[in-house]
Amino acid sequence: MAEGQAAGEQAAETPTKDPLEPIPLIEGRQSPESLTASLLQPIQRKPGRVWWSLFFLTLGGTALFFTAITVTFVRGVGAWGNNIPVAWAYGIIDFVWWIGFGHAGTLISAILVLFQQKWRASVNRFAEAMTLFAVMQAGLFPLLHLGRPWVAYWLVPYPSTMRVWPNFRSSLPWDMVAITTYFTVSLLFWYLGLIPDLAAARDRATTRRRQFWYGLASLGWTGSARHWHHWKTGYLLLAGLATPLVLSVHTIVSFDFAIAQLPGWHSTIFPPYFVAGAIFSGLALVLTLLIPTRKPLGLDHVITDKHLDIICKLLMATGMMVGYGYLQEHFFAWYSGDEYEMAAYAYKRTGGWAWLFWYQLFSNVLVPQLFWFAKLRTNVVVVWLAAVAVDIGMWVERFTIIVPPLSHDFLPKSWEWYSPTWVDWSLLGGSMCFFGWLFLLFLKFVPPVSISEVKELHHELKEALEHQEQVRRTESLLPEKGA
Repeated sequence: MAEGQAAGEQAAETPTKDPLEPIPLIEGRQSPESLTASLLQPIQRKPGRVWWSLFFLTLGGTALFFTAITVTFVRGVGAWGNNIPVAWAYGIIDFVWWIGFGHAGTLISAILVLFQQKWRASVNRFAEAMTLFAVMQAGLFPLLHLGRPWVAYWLVPYPSTMRVWPNFRSSLPWDMVAITTYFTVSLLFWYLGLIPDLAAARDRATTRRRQFWYGLASLGWTGSARHWHHWKTGYLLLAGLATPLVLSVHTIVSFDFAIAQLPGWHSTIFPPYFVAGAIFSGLALVLTLLIPTRKPLGLDHVITDKHLDIICKLLMATGMMVGYGYLQEHFFAWYSGDEYEMAAYAYKRTGGWAWLFWYQLFSNVLVPQLFWFAKLRTNVVVVWLAAVAVDIGMWVERFTIIVPPLSHDFLPKSWEWYSPTWVDWSLLGGSMCFFGWLFLLFLKFVPPVSISEVKELHHELKEALEHQEQVRRTESLLPEKGA
């Protein structure tokens, strides 16, 4: 850890005459060789005490997670706090929350590739890994809340010889198709981007074991022009394939609610509102993970304040979209004139869980407005606390979407209060620990920043500066006007 921090400090303390210093995307006097060495350093050095402490802490939480899953399998969903009419609760809340986190990975990686946004080079690997691990957590919950997980294969839309066909009018098979497609494309996109960096780790490995495994994973990459041509072509194709998934996946997830007849759910605003909320929460999680890790890993010379500034602007923009969705929800309920719809949203604002609704508005609508101010966008303490508040607020949003309308449905005699059990809390906290454990393994064994793309960015910035310097020199040789 100390070596990585020293490398980052050395880059930051470079004299002001450094030609790359005015370009905030890469700080310090860098060369292709120094960039490769510094970006491989996190996986080459031995993990420190902090990494091991977090590793065992998250491993213990993961054990609790699988204990709660075992209890759910043995006792059934009756181990949860679900009741009549609150038949859906933490299982669906956690599912939608986790699947939403994965959308920032596709936004930063795929969409920004197509728009040729070079700033993504330093943060796309974090976002892509976050996407994979979040989708892994999300994919578990539809299996758990089925009640009969041993027949989960019924969700797959295949012709059955036993004449037991999936119910294509149910949103659960739609979720299965959306999640498996999204995970497959995200995994291929992530792995394809890794190949050149795995080859760099192979070439600089200090042990035969590391040479073997990184060599096996790099698929014989040599860095030839032919390899780069095929790599670029495949990367762009996968980016184009992954881009529509940003809209389709969470749109399909929103159909879990929009196709129901329950007041508070049956709304056409849900698909775009869910997509905006997913990207919003994903950007917040990117900031939550980036800020604590960039300095200890010695990556603050390539993950700079400029990156935080840009992501904060995106967070603020998507936060305003989410806020507009909140406004439209309540406006549509009032404008419809439906007494059940108006009652459902009135209960959100004034009922037993009203404090959660108002916290949701505070964290998801008001907190992002801090980022109108440039100083706050680069204040790491403010940015991190705001990102954590949004992470929590987006979970609370899913709670207020699901539990209050179910607990106060059409019939007053069926109204019931919902109370989660220790199994519910263990599934939520344990999935967070499982996510953290996977993320720690990613930081240890995979280059966390794309080496090839950062070096390409460095080369382009250097050429741009040289061109500007040449233009200035040429202009200085020209006679002044009116001379």
